[in-house]
Amino acid sequence: MDARPDVIQEAVVSLLDGLPPWLSVLLLAAVPVVELRGSIPLGLLYYKMPLHEVVFLSIVGNLLPVYFLLRFLGPVERFLRRWKFWDAFFTKLFDRTVRKLDQQIKRYEAYALTIFVGIPLPVTGAWTGTAAAHAFGLNLRTSFTAIAFGVVMAAAIVTAIVVSGQALWLLA
Repeated sequence: MDARPDVIQEAVVSLLDGLPPWLSVLLLAAVPVVELRGSIPLGLLYYKMPLHEVVFLSIVGNLLPVYFLLRFLGPVERFLRRWKFWDAFFTKLFDRTVRKLDQQIKRYEAYALTIFVGIPLPVTGAWTGTAAAHAFGLNLRTSFTAIAFGVVMAAAIVTAIVVSGQALWLLA
């Protein structure tokens, strides 16, 4: 597949074809890896939606799976670890997360989790933050609050980048 931004954009839009723009933004924000790093540009640049609406829908969409993941990841993990494949998968996932974040999370817990989620780079975000919170055994309220603040921080950064880039493009 061609990795040009316009081809990727069209592929994403074709997957969401037929849905109202607000629902497309909301759902895309809930998807792992893409999260609001993809939903904000989609809403602002492709659908030309109002800024406040895109940011709100992206934050809500990004947070939708977090509560359920925090609540049910433990029981689902314990159930799936009965099988060798899933046991290896969770061991690799959580060992990697714990190694990368061990010192920061132990020292600063919620603050480190907020910053980790709030920096919109690959392999950061609400989904990975949820896995980290689970791996470190943080409680649900602390985890959700830290992740929510991180999501808001990431939304502000991504929005600033998109709006700045759009303004520079119009000046050129």
